[in-house]
Amino acid sequence: MAGFDRKSEHILRELSADGRVSNIELAERVGLSPSACLRRVQELERTGVIRGYRAVLDRAAMGAGFVAYIAVGLGSHTKASQEAFERAISRAPEVVECHNTTGTIEYLLRVECADLPAYKHFHTDILGAMPQVTSITSYVVMGSPKDERA
Repeated sequence: MAGFDRKSEHILRELSADGRVSNIELAERVGLSPSACLRRVQELERTGVIRGYRAVLDRAAMGAGFVAYIAVGLGSHTKASQEAFERAISRAPEVVECHNTTGTIEYLLRVECADLPAYKHFHTDILGAMPQVTSITSYVVMGSPKDERA
């Protein structure tokens, strides 16, 4: 990580692994006094390096065990077309990530839903019904041996 000393990098790694760690425990792990550690964390928050803290959810335990990545191509490359697509996608609870990309597609989506029939509904009735969409390529996730998203 450019621009950070080793202590700040260590703090960020520890918080990425366990955002609920107490300041005292974090200070011990990174080799700082609690007050010095707290000042560093507050500075990382103030400057926007740490944007927030959240719970990591087990979607399968919540009934959304089907995961797919979807490459989406748009028929028009205008700003208006992209904004309309992004507004529509923002209302779809199945879409947990939406990335505007370069290359042969415009968007890469991560979709999580209960099962294949629920995915088919999303694919056909929601995504397929958007007038901007001209191509949809699905990649079904069979396993995730490494997933460090928080």
